[in-house]
Amino acid sequence: MKINIKVHARSKRESVTENPDGSYKVEVKAPPVDGAANEAICELLAKHFGVHKRDVSVVTGATNNKKVVEIQGL
Repeated sequence: MKINIKVHARSKRESVTENPDGSYKVEVKAPPVDGAANEAICELLAKHFGVHKRDVSVVTGATNNKKVVEIQGL
């Protein structure tokens, strides 16, 4: 399953919120430096959807705040 997300890095909290249009807003504490935010996004989405971290990957937008993420096993 592929989902569109908008990321807020360096947030005070970590959360995943579904928007009315089916996309997700993801807030992570990690800074957007050296892929730290992308790692945090994968961990948070894996926990939210109940899959392993290895099943979550950023498909497009690795250096952008709007990303497409693929989640295997749903």
